[in-house]
Parts: sequence; structure tokens; C-alpha cells
Amino acid sequence: HRRPKLPFADVDRGHRRPDHVHGAEPAGGSGGVHLDGRLREFAASLVGPGAPPDRKTAAALNIPMNQLFKTLVAEGERKGIVMALVPGDAQLSLSKLAKAMGDKRAVMIEVEDLFRVTGYLKGGCSPIGARKRFPVFIDASALNHEIISVSAGLRGLQMLLAPDDLRKVTAATITDIKL
Repeated sequence: HRRPKLPFADVDRGHRRPDHVHGAEPAGGSGGVHLDGRLREFAASLVGPGAPPDRKTAAALNIPMNQLFKTLVAEGERKGIVMALVPGDAQLSLSKLAKAMGDKRAVMIEVEDLFRVTGYLKGGCSPIGARKRFPVFIDASALNHEIISVSAGLRGLQMLLAPDDLRKVTAATITDIKL
């Protein structure tokens, strides 16, 4: 099983390549998380301080919008707070999410509650490292890509990694949740 080559990161030698993605700050880097006894690779890039994930972010990373996933936070009556990841060019289907959660309905949490609940600000919400470990649901379209981009926890900081690695790290459910 061959690992996908991540853009602008040379994880095998443990250093960042100088030919980072055009438009990104040089503060990008690479790293790994230990999973099943093996180091899984990821790359990070600062695409602009405070920049929300949008078309400019995708352009800076040289990826299409459907490869840039946004993390949305919703709540179900039984399941409680969950994180849902959908492509940047798609909308979340709350009814599909509720079904995947095993709930009757799901609602988005209020933006004012986002920081209190997750520890993240709008535009910088990451499925990894929240105040509490929430159930994560990733849209099935993520599997169409070798790597996807998700927020690394700050507005403008994106993490690129294999969708299956993200699934394993977050114990996510992969299912169709976009409109």
C-alpha cells in the first residue's frame, strides 16, 4: 500500500521542502500522528492569517474546492454534539446527518457557542484536538481523493492528509452527508 505524496512536505526526511505551495506562508510544515504503531503523515500550510476556508484557500493549496473540507458542528437530540466534514463547495444535509447519527433531527450549533463547545473559532474548527472528543462524520466524497485539506485549528491553517488517516485518528463515520 503506497502512501500518497503530500504537497510541499518531505515527511520521509523530516523537513519541509523550500518549494512550498505558491501563495502560502513559509510557515507550513509536516508531521505525523502515531496510529496502529505506525507514523501517519500530514502536511500543514498557513494560507493567510485569519483566512476562512474558501476558494482563495483552495487556490493557495492548489487543490479543487471539493478537496477542501469544512468542519461544521451540529447537535442531535440523542447523540449530542458532533462534527461533520463536507467539501468546501457543498452544503451539509442535516437530515442525512441526523440519519447517520441515529437521531430524528440535527441542528447546527449557534456560532456564539462554537468556541465554548469546541475551543475553536468559526473558520478554524478542526476535527482533531477539540476540547472534547466529539463523534465525527465525514462525507463519503472524501474517499475520492488521495489527500484532503481540513482546518488545523486556526483560521488560515490547513492540514492535508489521507482521508483514511483522518478517519482512523478521529474514529469517524464515513457516509453521505452533503446535499
